[in-house]
Amino acid sequence: MDADVAVIGVGAMGSMALWQLANRGVSVLGFEQFGIGNDRSAAGGESRLFRTAYMEGKQYVPLLQEARRLWRQLEQETGNTLLTLNGGLMIGDPNTDALKNVLQSIEAFQLEHEIIQGEEATKRYPQYRLFPEEVMILDKKAGFIRPELAVISATRQAETNGAVIHRYAKVEEIIPDNTGVTVVANGQSYRVGKVLVTTGAWTKKLMPKWNTKIEARRLVLTWFPAKNIDQFKPENFPIFARMRKDFRLTGAPTLDGTMVKASNTKNPANVPDPGQLDRDVSLDELKEVSEYVKELIPGLIPDPVRASVYMDGYTVDDHSVIGEVPGMNHTFLVSGFSGHGFKMSPVIGSIAADLVIDGKTEHGIEHLDLGRNLVY
Repeated sequence: MDADVAVIGVGAMGSMALWQLANRGVSVLGFEQFGIGNDRSAAGGESRLFRTAYMEGKQYVPLLQEARRLWRQLEQETGNTLLTLNGGLMIGDPNTDALKNVLQSIEAFQLEHEIIQGEEATKRYPQYRLFPEEVMILDKKAGFIRPELAVISATRQAETNGAVIHRYAKVEEIIPDNTGVTVVANGQSYRVGKVLVTTGAWTKKLMPKWNTKIEARRLVLTWFPAKNIDQFKPENFPIFARMRKDFRLTGAPTLDGTMVKASNTKNPANVPDPGQLDRDVSLDELKEVSEYVKELIPGLIPDPVRASVYMDGYTVDDHSVIGEVPGMNHTFLVSGFSGHGFKMSPVIGSIAADLVIDGKTEHGIEHLDLGRNLVY
């Protein structure tokens, strides 16, 4: 037996699971087909948003609160600054489902917040154009995460605690049986007790039976210059999610002092083959996001100066899947985070470790049951 557990895919979730497993004294192997912190899945893009007043549903709030604690633990163990809590603005019509969920999260868990509207909103955040029917909801425990550094930090800490990581090792086959699992990577076989698959957008390549349940989608991230960059520094400009009609603009303050992240995250396109991701950003895509930036954030100059393309694995209901895979002994799947999972990755890593070691977890993950109907 080469190890107790193999983790396949050392990205957002895989790196955190490795960290948690190694911290608990489990012998663990990690397999990553690219380098650690690569940009071929969901871990790139300089920043990821952290929110607790959650537009995807109040059931996530306890997970996010625990994730925040674990982000601080990882920072303490590694000495790296990963999570900056500079607040978060959810902006839009309070009668929409997204903002109703934010308000329900606040009410159910008594989250620190402010509701800002009218002249007060314009005075406090002049970077935006606010329409009469809209409000700003300030989540005081929101902010941004450094995704590449987070993956690297968790992976290195796992290695410090005994994990062995195989970089540039493409897993070709998972062969479970009654006593364990054989993992074949780069033509070499490894024998482990259990396998955790955390391959995100690449899941259907490794597990074809999930072709109809998890699909890769293409995320285009864009950055804009500002008329006054000081207005967009973290202390002046919280992270944001801006809903307007059928459009959603999300972003973060300037992290390099020259440009501001503001991206269209609504209805990302399907990627038939993650190995053939189209990294070119079309003029139509740039024009669309430019027009919305011009309308909604007039403090920015509406011509993007940077654009990058990434992927994530999506489910039909935009909620992830976590659990043991039916018909595959000793095999667990954590995938399908649908563009909003990075913020909770430390607690998902902890939950994955719970399931692999004990077969159960104390965290509420009923809404993430992989047995639910997910066929597109």
